[in-house]
Amino acid sequence: MRRRTSIASNPVLIGAATVLVVVVAVFLAYNANSGLPFVPSYTVKATVPNAAALVVGNDVRIAGTRVGTITAITPEQNPRTGKVVARVTLKLDKSVEPLPVDSTIIVRARSALGLKYVQITKGTSPKGWADNAVIPLRQARPQPVEIDEVFSMFDKDTRKASEVNLTTFSQALAGRGQDLNDTIATLPRLLTNLGPVMRNLSSPSTGLDRFIRALAQTASAVAPVAQQQAGWFAGMDATFSALASIARPYLQDTISEGPETLRVATASFQHQAAFLDKTTRFFTELQPATSALVVAAPPLGNAVESGAPVLTAAVGLNERLDDVLGALAEFGQNDEALAGVGDLASTAKAALPLISALEGMQRVCNYPALFMRNLSSALSAGDSVGNWLRVLPILTPVGLNNEGGPASQPADGPSMENHLHSNPVPNTAQPGQTKECEAGNEYYNTGFTTLGNLPGNQSTLTDWTTNDQDGGNGAPIAPPSWGKTP
Repeated sequence: MRRRTSIASNPVLIGAATVLVVVVAVFLAYNANSGLPFVPSYTVKATVPNAAALVVGNDVRIAGTRVGTITAITPEQNPRTGKVVARVTLKLDKSVEPLPVDSTIIVRARSALGLKYVQITKGTSPKGWADNAVIPLRQARPQPVEIDEVFSMFDKDTRKASEVNLTTFSQALAGRGQDLNDTIATLPRLLTNLGPVMRNLSSPSTGLDRFIRALAQTASAVAPVAQQQAGWFAGMDATFSALASIARPYLQDTISEGPETLRVATASFQHQAAFLDKTTRFFTELQPATSALVVAAPPLGNAVESGAPVLTAAVGLNERLDDVLGALAEFGQNDEALAGVGDLASTAKAALPLISALEGMQRVCNYPALFMRNLSSALSAGDSVGNWLRVLPILTPVGLNNEGGPASQPADGPSMENHLHSNPVPNTAQPGQTKECEAGNEYYNTGFTTLGNLPGNQSTLTDWTTNDQDGGNGAPIAPPSWGKTP
């Protein structure tokens, strides 16, 4: 009878089996991150903005469950923009296939030590990515902020500012325990009434969002003048410090009476709206006249000063004007008088160009008034028999072509006195002329024949027509240029 040999009694076979098991175990352990061999898988490639700290073999998870691993990471550059992104190859379980096309990809941190994984948020689309399909960059979500990035924002300046804030807050709260207790005790009443206020603020009709946007725009607009605003606040501090001395009782009484004042104003302003509207239009239309007052104010001031005594006597004048105005009323109803007024209007209209041309002669140089004054003076001189015009004898110089008789040309020497000086049309500030009052202001050009206008501007200063333009000292003012020689 043959005796059977057991495999357990053969050391070679036992050793070989042991080595085989160890080799298989090592092989499986080495390739564990890539998935078990001979197991069907589903591969997709995802494009992410940044694959920093991702390594081959990191997990791929859906809802926290591991569904695959990363088998490859390669950089990809956009040929059009030059931007570099990462292409991550994901080897997924067959049960995930097909991954919906609206699924999103995000790289998340697995631990504080820097280990990361790829998280897939499955979409709801009936369409799915085919095997080896490339998920575009638009499906990748921005990389979440890492803990080291959070810590990096606490730089030296930030830490110093935080220290100052904590110190300031602690000093602000120190010794105010009772005030804090009172505040906490009143919070229930505040929160009870806060509900309706918050509902009102959150209502679309309130427009709180528009208000916040307007505040942001206002802050952006005033940002360039921040330095001026700082100075303004410093000035306000000085102002409020000055107001502190009259805070009680004056400011206190003003504030306490403010609600009643506002109530009365609210009731009365609605009746004043029409008045304010008309006042606004009135002052708008008055702006051109107000601008003209800048030039007219000095003469108007003189007119008011001179007119004050006149107004005192105007009471008696008004009584005597009653008969005059009655006569003017009868005159206005007379047909012949109205026809005469019409003719006078036509005459004035025809004379308007002449008057406009002579405007500078009177308004600037005062020549017509001077002429009438001098004519009156000439006619008033005389004796008991009668008046006569005062004349001065004119003694002509001796020499060739002198002014005492006919001449072939203007007198031109040889003596210093035998020279003709004539200006038949002097400048009198008329349109097209130099703004000067040349007549009466010309200098006598001794030893030279001068015909026509003199060179330069002879000024617009002429004699006064009354003796009250003296600057307050009682002496008439005479033009300093009279009788001057060059």
